[in-house]
Amino acid sequence: MFSKTCEYGIRAAIFIAFQSYQDNRIGLKEIAKKIDSPEAFTAKILQILSRDNIIKSIKGVGGGFEISKENMKEITLAQIVNSLDGDRILTGCALGLSNCSEDHPCPMHDKFISIRKELVFTLENTNLEELALGIKSGDTFLRY
Repeated sequence: MFSKTCEYGIRAAIFIAFQSYQDNRIGLKEIAKKIDSPEAFTAKILQILSRDNIIKSIKGVGGGFEISKENMKEITLAQIVNSLDGDRILTGCALGLSNCSEDHPCPMHDKFISIRKELVFTLENTNLEELALGIKSGDTFLRY
């Protein structure tokens, strides 16, 4: 459903939020390992998320990535998806056709409308704090 970039970006943001909740700043190598992503690819994703103020990058000794606890409540999955994939998943054709529209629908167009509305609701109403707390409590996981 999401691009690989977006999947890794969501995983990275959740992992950074989880670590930040425990007052840990986390480095690139550990993030890439934990989310099972190539390090160079992860670095590019983190650069985008940092540029868009979703995560914070601290340079130098003791540096790494973090998200303030206050910001975790405000950062939604919709922001991460938009930062990495734009609004393609929210506005694009379910089959990836460039000329799909209300006037010229693809075979999936009408069926995908309700799915898209539910997806938008979920992305806009899910924040990093709740996802990080799920990992902290042991109810959810990123990787065994």
